[in-house]
Amino acid sequence: MKSFPMFIRTSGRRVVIAGGGEQAAQKARLMLKTDARLVLLADRLDPELADLVASGRATHATTPEQADFADTAMVFIATPCPALNHALHGLAKAAGALVNVVDTPELCDMTTPSIVDRDPVVVAIGTEGTAPVLGRRLRARIEELLDPGLGRFAALAGRLRGAVAQSVPLARRRAFWDWAFTGAPMAAHARGAEREAAALLKTAIASGGQDCPEQGHIALVGAGPGARDLLTLRAVERLQSADVIFYDRLVDADILDIARRDAERIDVGKQVGAHAWPQEAISARIAAEAARGHRVVRLKSGDPSVFGRAAEELAAARRAGVPVEIVPGITAASGAAAAMARPLTSRGLSDTLVLTTGTCRDGDDTPDWAQHALPGTTMVFYMATRQAARITATLMARGLPPDTPVSVARAATCRDELLLETPLSALPGALAENAIDGHTLIMLGLPKQATSAPALSVA
Repeated sequence: MKSFPMFIRTSGRRVVIAGGGEQAAQKARLMLKTDARLVLLADRLDPELADLVASGRATHATTPEQADFADTAMVFIATPCPALNHALHGLAKAAGALVNVVDTPELCDMTTPSIVDRDPVVVAIGTEGTAPVLGRRLRARIEELLDPGLGRFAALAGRLRGAVAQSVPLARRRAFWDWAFTGAPMAAHARGAEREAAALLKTAIASGGQDCPEQGHIALVGAGPGARDLLTLRAVERLQSADVIFYDRLVDADILDIARRDAERIDVGKQVGAHAWPQEAISARIAAEAARGHRVVRLKSGDPSVFGRAAEELAAARRAGVPVEIVPGITAASGAAAAMARPLTSRGLSDTLVLTTGTCRDGDDTPDWAQHALPGTTMVFYMATRQAARITATLMARGLPPDTPVSVARAATCRDELLLETPLSALPGALAENAIDGHTLIMLGLPKQATSAPALSVA
């Protein structure tokens, strides 16, 4: 490292910004996140900086002197004149200040990092001035990963530190804080139950740290249609806090890489005709793991509530008395429509969306697809490639023309995505010709009225 990362205290201290234009305003915006006393040195101030002075958030001086730079937390020099910047730099250094001269690395004692602000939790990302764009990209990634309410929970913990020191014996404090930040209080706060989180902490403190056993929890998490960057922020948070992850065969390895490295990962993927992990066994196992005090994630492709067998797993969790939640994901139909750059509904053409399946429980009748094949309907078939011939025959018997356009989306949003257009009558042959099976949707739209665009433009 050529620069050592550290945090500089600003409480009760001055930060001097020399300059009155946009570059100075940029530094002022950054420093407004702190509680420093801002001093603006410039002949004239732009309206934004003048408003800071008028509001009392900053003071203004017009004739810089060496004394202005003394006893400061830091100094920013941001005038449009390089010669003036050099002169001010000399005054500031003579006063013993830490100095940053904008766009002049050789005159900088310090550089400003990209900041992820979850006050009082702050993450700073620096590239020593070599790649600021990369720093901003990393910041965006970290913003996605950190719960927006993380700072509020950290502040709550900070307010309780005195009570913990008073009531929890030293030998138990490390375990207490580990439980607080990785267990039930943190999980409750992350799902918006802030009062519950505070109550859990206070109850555990009152018991001297003995009343903080880890309560198991199950999250049925939607992994989305496949692409890792289509995960929700909540899904990422649950993956990173899970002790055990049960995942389906359709979940991409890139998504599993987000999880804690020490989390146990169990593949419970099921395929048609293969029942190494029947649903009853999966439901029982996830409930048993949570009953042992583990944070369990049941990771499912798409959305857990859409053909995801969520009902059985919710019931098993409730029978075991284990807290359970659903973390929704982007369902495959939305992913496929996005990959095709087509809406699922369209005013005047399609005002009804039907999501149906081609795979049911053994012994159950297949859905009555024909009843949904009505004008103004977009139909999306999940897990239906093996039923393509039956779907084709059923819909054509309903009166759909053989040339009705159909779209097929395999692994939509993933690296091996395949999008295919075919007439309804040729659907079974097109699937066979392209060796399409498994992770695939079949989509067709039945517009309300004739249009010059293909019927599938609504799907």
